[in-house]
Amino acid sequence: MDGGLKFDYYYGAEAEQFSFYRVPRLLIKDRRFKGLSSDAKLLYGLMLDRMALSMKNGWFDDENRAYIHYTVENIMEDLGCARATCAKVLAELDSKKGIGLIEKKRQGLGKPDIIYVKNFVLSEPPAGGEGTAAEPAGTDVSTEV
Repeated sequence: MDGGLKFDYYYGAEAEQFSFYRVPRLLIKDRRFKGLSSDAKLLYGLMLDRMALSMKNGWFDDENRAYIHYTVENIMEDLGCARATCAKVLAELDSKKGIGLIEKKRQGLGKPDIIYVKNFVLSEPPAGGEGTAAEPAGTDVSTEV
């Protein structure tokens, strides 16, 4: 195997080219999420990415629920948006004003909010019986990407 192919190493930031954020397919295909803006869907994907780090760091509350910290400033930077847009996107996802994919808990002065990122797959169908966790209504069942 001496005359085999020669492959180069990844240097510095080159390794990042295969690092991706993922947005759940259901957020795009399921009609229950059609009202969410693209920014809200992207932000939810970014929050899911942060969940992995939170779990690795052992960030669980006293009920064993994982949570993240994601400041408004960090969200504004990641989405490339102004504070007003950031607030609007967070409100779309919030359990009080929006669809309920996140729940924020204030910690107090100078501390970032705790954000619980909720599971996007419903544990029970909405009123009217349409859609289930296994096969939500209006979803595309193809597996092609």
